[in-house]
This record gives sequence, structure tokens and C-alpha cells, in this order.
Amino acid sequence: MTHRIIYLDTVDSTNRYVRELDIPEDVDMLVCVADYQTAGRGQGSNTWESERGKNLLFSVKVQPHDVAPSQQFILSEACALSLKDVFDTMVDGITLKWPNDIYWNDRKLSGTLIETALAAGNIKHCVFGVGINVNQRSFHSDAPNPVSLWQILGHKVDISVLLSQIVDCLANRLQQVHEGRYDEVQNAYHAALFRREGWHLFRDARDMFRAHIVEVRPDGHLLLCDEEGKKRQYAFKEVEFIINNSSFTIHNQ
Repeated sequence: MTHRIIYLDTVDSTNRYVRELDIPEDVDMLVCVADYQTAGRGQGSNTWESERGKNLLFSVKVQPHDVAPSQQFILSEACALSLKDVFDTMVDGITLKWPNDIYWNDRKLSGTLIETALAAGNIKHCVFGVGINVNQRSFHSDAPNPVSLWQILGHKVDISVLLSQIVDCLANRLQQVHEGRYDEVQNAYHAALFRREGWHLFRDARDMFRAHIVEVRPDGHLLLCDEEGKKRQYAFKEVEFIINNSSFTIHNQ
């Protein structure tokens, strides 16, 4: 899949910027990367803490017309897997926290905001807004568990090389989707899930409970089974993973 990259020094939001651009006819993926975002955000009302020039902040716009709106979560899975494909070459312990966060052990390394536009019952375009903690050495916001590649590896990472690797892997994963190889993508996503095995603590609007992950359904809903054998299904933001990160050590701080 062909791509074009737009480099910006400062922008309010790479998602907003690339969303308003038309994708050239000879391009499959339009990528916008910025040194700094003044209004970068995560899911919902969340913000993304990032020092200027220290992290990788970029958005990718694609037009997956062959994906049905009811199956659009496959695009989220493909994006998350493309990041894991790259991080797996750098460090062990990378998993995908439903729906699309990238975790190293119990620490958040990357987050993605996905915005999909529909027209006439079809997907008009999809924008992946990705924030990766790369060379930032400390975090000062109230985010509970951030970690950077520098903190994990103990050395600086070339951001431009990292971007190139991710774009290539994203192109490969989206090609799988384009070819209708949904089972391959979904199976890889499930195999990579954070806390995919065992019993863990969760919290919803009613209570805190222990459960294990049954599956993530094609529409993106998370299906859990609690200790009483009751199946519980959630959309994003309807359930919270209870994470204790006190037992993890960051190298070279």
C-alpha cells in the first residue's frame, strides 16, 4: 500500500489536520506527523502528555471502502497489531489492552484514537491518531501508568526510523484486511491481548469483580466471564481494568 507523509512542527491535532485533507488518488495512506500537538487528546476527554520533539505523534487517514461499518473494529485491531509488530522487535512483554492501547507489562506505552466517518451506509474514511512515548524520561500528569521506550530500553530511539517501521507494518496489516483475511488479524489480536489468561479485577458502573476474558467480538465489544459463571459484555469505557503497577521496575531512571 502506498503512503505519503506530511511533517509538521506544531499543530493543534494531527487527527484534525489530516481529517480535512483529501487522499490523493495514487496514495492509500496519508500520514501526518508533528513534533508537538497543542490539543492532542486520547479517547473521550483524555489528554496526551508529550514533551516537544520527544515522542511520536502521528495520524493516518485511510479509505477502507471494502470494510462494512459493522466490522470496522477490524481496523482498530490492524492498527494495534502494527504497533506491536514493531515493538516486539525491540522488547519483550508487549500486549494489546482492549481496545487499542499498547502495554509493556502493566505500563501504557502507546494509545490510539480512531475516528471513523460514514457516508451512505459505508465507511468514508478512517483516521488513526497514534501517540507513542518514545524518548520522554519522566511524566508529570495524573496519568496512572505511562512508560516510554527510553525508560524501558535505557537509550534514545530514532523517531523517524520508528515511524517508517510502523507505517510499513500498518500497510501490511491493512493489506490483510483488504484481502479479507479477517481471521488472521482477529486471531493475532486475541493472542496478543493484555491479561488474555487468568482471572483479573475489573470494575463497571455497578461493582468490582473478578473475571477472565472470553473474547473480543467482531463489533469490538469485550466479553468477560465472572467467577459466578455470568457472561458480561461491554462497549469501550463501560468497564475498567484494575491495574496494580507497583511491582514493575523501570530501567535507567
